[in-house]
Amino acid sequence: MSNATTTNTTELSFNDFKNEVLRDYKIARISRECSLLGRREVLTGKAKFGIFGDGKEVPQLALAKAFQNGDFRSGYYRDQTFMMAIGQLDAQQFFAGLYAHTDVQIEPMSAGRQMGGHFATHSLNEDGSWKNLTDQKNSSADISPTAGQMPRLLGLAQASKIFRNVKGLENHANFSVNGNEVAWGTIGNASTSEGLFFETINAAGVLQVPMVMSVWDDEYGISVHAKYQTTKESISEILKGFQKENDTNGYEIFVVNGWDYVQLVDVYNKASKVAREQHVPVLIHVKELTQPQGHSTSGSHERYKNADRLQWEQEHDCIVKMRKWILEFELEDGDGGSFKFVESEEELIALEKEAKKEVSVAKRNAWNAFSNEIKSEVVTISELLENIATQSSNGTFISKLKNDLNAIAEPIRKDVLVAARKTLRYIKDENFAEKIALQNFIASYLKSAEHKYSSHLLSETEEGALNVVEVAPSYDNTPESVDARVIMRDNFDALLNKYPEVLVFGEDAGHIGDVNQGLEGLQEKYGDLRVSDTGIREASILGQGIGMAMRGLRPIAEIQYLDYLLYALQIISDDLATLRYRTFGKQKAPLIIRTRGHRLEGIWHSGSPMGGIINNVRGIHVLVPRNMTKAAGFYNTLLQSDDPALIVECLNGYRLKEDLPTNLGEFTTPIGVVETIKEGKDITIVSYGSTLRLVEEAAKDLAQVGIDIEIVDAQSLLPFDINHDTVKSVAKTNRLLVVDEDVPGGASAYLLQEIVEKQNGYQYLDSKPSTLSAKAHRPAYGTDGDYFSKPSTEDIFEKVYEMMHEADPNTFKSLY
Repeated sequence: MSNATTTNTTELSFNDFKNEVLRDYKIARISRECSLLGRREVLTGKAKFGIFGDGKEVPQLALAKAFQNGDFRSGYYRDQTFMMAIGQLDAQQFFAGLYAHTDVQIEPMSAGRQMGGHFATHSLNEDGSWKNLTDQKNSSADISPTAGQMPRLLGLAQASKIFRNVKGLENHANFSVNGNEVAWGTIGNASTSEGLFFETINAAGVLQVPMVMSVWDDEYGISVHAKYQTTKESISEILKGFQKENDTNGYEIFVVNGWDYVQLVDVYNKASKVAREQHVPVLIHVKELTQPQGHSTSGSHERYKNADRLQWEQEHDCIVKMRKWILEFELEDGDGGSFKFVESEEELIALEKEAKKEVSVAKRNAWNAFSNEIKSEVVTISELLENIATQSSNGTFISKLKNDLNAIAEPIRKDVLVAARKTLRYIKDENFAEKIALQNFIASYLKSAEHKYSSHLLSETEEGALNVVEVAPSYDNTPESVDARVIMRDNFDALLNKYPEVLVFGEDAGHIGDVNQGLEGLQEKYGDLRVSDTGIREASILGQGIGMAMRGLRPIAEIQYLDYLLYALQIISDDLATLRYRTFGKQKAPLIIRTRGHRLEGIWHSGSPMGGIINNVRGIHVLVPRNMTKAAGFYNTLLQSDDPALIVECLNGYRLKEDLPTNLGEFTTPIGVVETIKEGKDITIVSYGSTLRLVEEAAKDLAQVGIDIEIVDAQSLLPFDINHDTVKSVAKTNRLLVVDEDVPGGASAYLLQEIVEKQNGYQYLDSKPSTLSAKAHRPAYGTDGDYFSKPSTEDIFEKVYEMMHEADPNTFKSLY
């Protein structure tokens, strides 16, 4: 009893303590019953897939006790008990997620967009504005890729350090109370083998942020034992070198058995105190856990666990052990009185039956809410199909479609729409009012599906980046011509001064002001928390940005070269780009990623893998400014919006001369808008970034042989040309060439599809549209390597000339 009572921050009476223990036990039983019934629902076909938190219930109860308002979780998809214990998940919502209910009020975790077991709370109001995150317990939205939650966890923790130590954030009280919030991470023991885990653990130790990392250890990763996963079969053993000592940074490390309720509560409260007050990270290795139903509904653990292990798991099941402790608990006071949690086992049996009944009712209610909605849609379309069948010459076939639909015991929306669309084929040559009604039904159904399954990829609020009004740069009558990097530096200076929530960090970003001096002197001016260096660890740099952006800060995460973005592409793609979408617009992370690329020399610094990037990061803006003034304008635009973005600055543009604007920090470059930088009549050339300068050089040579090209700067790849201005150019010139330094079929193919197919540019073409890209390989080193690997001025000249030769061979004689 003494060990247990010392864990509470306020003194409890025995009766209060008893009620708390029994309440916890009931939550654990409800969670376990959800897992058991959830597996059954998958095996009967009502749900698609299940991955559950059984075996991890008791340590999650302890975690919930230490978790306070304002705290954030970045977790593992088995944390259902924790979510129930903090009041952010009930049994009916659990099953609504399992069935993929598309109503966010009924299934608040993701509106059916993620499989069950992926949890989130709502950080945003209906209009997209921030809630007061300090008044609620917060869970950042889970993702499935193992250890993918780790980088984001680092940023969630770092935000507390920023709020505690950076002046000027006093009016951000809805995000932090003096940086007292802890970021709690959870992960399975096998997933600690991932590089993202080690990278984040190291970074948190360096930064000394309030992060508590729980490792749920059940000795297996799917079917693979820990001896194949972890050196010494113990993550706490191999991380002993991270233990904080006098005058060093590092971790506090705890090891605790996952079935020991009293010890778990004690450890979690100690961890909370250390992290919350001292901003020291903590690792809690929770051992001797079990997985009673195996990894997921896709397989049985009896296939890979021997009889002894299965017997051990039955005996050490954390709920079994907690139940035994409750039954055996007895304390005598000084007067010979006895204190017990229960007088007899029947009390626990009654509680267990009550929990089981609650879950059964919740499951039934969740299924009825999910299925009745669709069944009402079946009734609607069936009535329409019946009316159509009576009037159509193909009525027999239509009636069969209707009857087949009605025969489906558990219909889904696909079944409804399949029947409707197939019916439309049968009546394509007929005309009556019901045909129009069917067409309207299909159109309305698809529109509704668009909202249910495809909305909120980007901000749909007034703060969306596409809503920011363009403000042109202004100049003195005799503007000063400066190295372009000065425009970047002075614009960042204006932004850091204007927005106290803005932070810039990355490799070499701090002390030396980045490798191209775009941040020169700004760390000295604004301090090393706002302009900071990081280790060489791209994935966790992105994670810092994501987590801090989720807590109301405006981070600019710098990746030194575009090629090295590939280290972080998984985090950008799976976490950042999907965040707003996978939470149905209830969470956001308006992170700005700064990098540089194009036209350097060599395989690893050429900076043009754009096709791979743009096709993996739908959900963020990808911006490719041709100069530093345009780039600075993009930063200014994004800081007025709530969308995430990647800005690729031209690597060879920092020393080129540009005029210095007078309205630094204020002018904006519109997103999704192309710019025609040279008018012409013979052919439209679309390009972006550094390659545009080559196109401009080629334009002069082409003019000497009588070819007048029009040059369109894409500026944004995601999105591209929302006003469809490129097709207006093609309508004038009747020819199109896309020039890009990505590999063949990369960004050039994307742009060609956008113009020819999406903008219907094909109808204006008198010649085959073409692309001119780099070679299929990375560019070789040296100036010659660049020349022979990527499009050159001569390549552009000859490609355009070839197209004009085809159109007018008499005027433009063949070169070869």
